Amino acid sequence: MNKRILTALLLAAALVVSLVGCSSQTGGSKPVEDAKTQFKSEMKFYGSTTLAPVISQLSTSFNEHYVTWDKVDSKFDKKDIAIYVSGAGSSAGVKSIIDGVSDFGMVSRKVTDEEKAKIEGYQEFKLGMDALTISVNPKNQLTKLKDSLTTEEIKKIFAGEFKTWNDVDPSLPKTEIVVVTRDIGGGAHEVFQKAIMGDTKVRADVIQAPSMGALVTKIIENENAIGYASYGMVNQNKGKLVPFKVDGIESTSENILNGTYKVSRPLIVLRKGDMLPQEKAFMDYVVSDEGMDVIEKLGFVPNK
Repeated sequence: MNKRILTALLLAAALVVSLVGCSSQTGGSKPVEDAKTQFKSEMKFYGSTTLAPVISQLSTSFNEHYVTWDKVDSKFDKKDIAIYVSGAGSSAGVKSIIDGVSDFGMVSRKVTDEEKAKIEGYQEFKLGMDALTISVNPKNQLTKLKDSLTTEEIKKIFAGEFKTWNDVDPSLPKTEIVVVTRDIGGGAHEVFQKAIMGDTKVRADVIQAPSMGALVTKIIENENAIGYASYGMVNQNKGKLVPFKVDGIESTSENILNGTYKVSRPLIVLRKGDMLPQEKAFMDYVVSDEGMDVIEKLGFVPNK
């Protein structure tokens, strides 16, 4: 190719690039919006498997009512509302906030001072209360003999000192007790350990359920099983579980709120730093009277 022609082509190409660059800077075309100023239509909740169905129900109700964010507030963009909820345990919920991988953490236990110190701009929303009921299958013969277990009896069952139901009461058959817990490192077990077990460890062969729903299912499926089922889950499965009183105290909403039922726990949503306006709009709905009604309908004690 002739050198003059090649030089002319290169100069023309350079001129086109230069003109495109100038037009993007001077308004000839719309500038790319900074990611930080873009409207965030999604939010992520991560943590407690007890709270996950609650937030899922609340997000579904919120989404069905508004559909797009501009219907929530005319100042918001017309984008689909997308609220994602994943259950992985309370401790995982706290860690997700510390690591900045979720927008909100779901926790069904107290948050420690050490954990709070790791979360800059710590915010906490208490949605209500739950309790861990010591529950069995309705076919379990122990339910015909008593309606209450002492802390010491529960400790001996979960530690493996009582290995068969006959150890609990001589009139019962020598059938092995099947003990079900949440994962030992999770928030639910931490609550149970402090309230009931103290320094005593649960038996080594305990069945560790991956979620509260899985724990409840194990009890429903096995008449020899016993576990600490969530108060909310018991209410959602009426007739399928029989909760015992603990030291003569029944797990009623009143006893859970006033603290006389000893195995109770808070239901909390965590946040690091300030919320975006759309995040605040959803959390305002969660803690509203309508949101509290949803929590109550799911069997928990709302924070009214």
